[in-house]
Amino acid sequence: MKTYSSTQAAKKLGLTPAAITKYIKAEKIPEPTAIWVGDFKVYSWTERDIAHVRQLLPKIANGRKTRYSKLREKQKAQPKKAAPRKPKKKK
Repeated sequence: MKTYSSTQAAKKLGLTPAAITKYIKAEKIPEPTAIWVGDFKVYSWTERDIAHVRQLLPKIANGRKTRYSKLREKQKAQPKKAAPRKPKKKK
């Protein structure tokens, strides 16, 4: 069975390696098999792991986008009144 590094898995998923690490630490995606190389933890991704994460990605909401989209929804929910316009002065 072929395994991939986090960088290779990130390219296959269309993400950055930092994003994958962030999602693993936040427990938004499951942690693949980990191999300790000295003091470093290296993840070993299989095709099955990558396919599973690919299915989870649409369900993962980016915090910043979610926060601002909620604010926009609240603003849209309020009825807007037309602002009175001042007539332009002729010179």
